[in-house]
Amino acid sequence: MPNSLLPDNTEKITSLAAPKKMAIGWFSFTCCEDSTILFTELLNDHYDEWTKLVEFRHVKALKTNNTLEGLDVAFVEGAISSESQEKEVKEIRANAKYVVAIGACACTGLPSASRNEFTSENISQRIQWYFDNFDYSKNVRKLSDVITVDDKVEGCPMGVVAFIELLKKYLKIYNLI
Repeated sequence: MPNSLLPDNTEKITSLAAPKKMAIGWFSFTCCEDSTILFTELLNDHYDEWTKLVEFRHVKALKTNNTLEGLDVAFVEGAISSESQEKEVKEIRANAKYVVAIGACACTGLPSASRNEFTSENISQRIQWYFDNFDYSKNVRKLSDVITVDDKVEGCPMGVVAFIELLKKYLKIYNLI
C-alpha cells in the first residue's frame, strides 16, 4: 500500500473520533437524596441532549461501572457526617477540576447537621446506639467545611433552574455549547 494513503486514513480516523465531552460525577452523602432523584427525573427531558455533551463517569443512580478519574465537574449532594465520608469527598476533590455543592445539606449542612445540637440529655439510648455502632463524626459538616467548593445550587431539593444554568456554565467553560 503506498504511503500517500496514510494521511487520508489518518484524516478519516480523526474525523470519526468522538467529540470531547465533559466528564461529570454525581455523589451523595448524608441527606435525603432528593436532588439525586430530581437529577434523574431531569434526564427524562434532557437525556438525549446531555449525552451528546456529557460523559456520566460516576453516577451510581445510573450505572454500576463508575470511576473517579479525570472528572471535569463533580456534583456533590449531602453533608459530611463521618471520617470515611470526609476521606471519600477529599478523593473526589482531588480527581475533579470543579466541585459543585448540591442541595441544602451540602450547602449549609442542614437539616442533616441538626444533630450537632443534641446535648447529652437529648441523646436517648437508642440514638447513642447509632453513634456507637456506625462511623459518625462528632459533628455533621457542610461540604465547604471539608473541601474547596467552586459553586453551589441551594434548595431542598436543589433549584432546577439554578442547576441547569450552572450545568450550562460548565459546558461553556469546556466549549461544548
